[in-house]
Amino acid sequence: MFAWIEATPVALWVSLSLWAYPVLLSIHIIGLGIVVGIFLIRDLRLLGMYQGLHPAAFLPLSKFAWVGFIINAISGVLLFTSQATVFAENIAFLLKISMIILGMVLAGVIQSRMRAEIASGEGAVISRSTKIVALISLLTWAGAIIAGRLVAYI
Repeated sequence: MFAWIEATPVALWVSLSLWAYPVLLSIHIIGLGIVVGIFLIRDLRLLGMYQGLHPAAFLPLSKFAWVGFIINAISGVLLFTSQATVFAENIAFLLKISMIILGMVLAGVIQSRMRAEIASGEGAVISRSTKIVALISLLTWAGAIIAGRLVAYI
């Protein structure tokens, strides 16, 4: 199946075009910056930094983070097509994808917890369990970035 993916016109365009891969990779990095940038600052705020930012400020930003995720998903799938057989067996790539899925699940959990805590009137007081989830989220996104970089070397 992965060999078939690599033989599709889209995969051939990505792998053979002078500009396709570098442009898609640049778009992928922009999407990554949006997603991880928003979640990094949000998680650090939940852990006690940036006290001047109210946690409620991050609720509307989550929609923008999802836009970044969609940008990443589309560009990532296109990049994947060019080397599907290699990536499908690459431990670092599989770890990266696992971390991204976990990171997005944690984003939903944190978003839900923040809404509940803000609705209860204690939005500036973050529960210990939410802080733990935020720490796990930070580590997950760091792991996804590190694994993503290792894909080229493993």
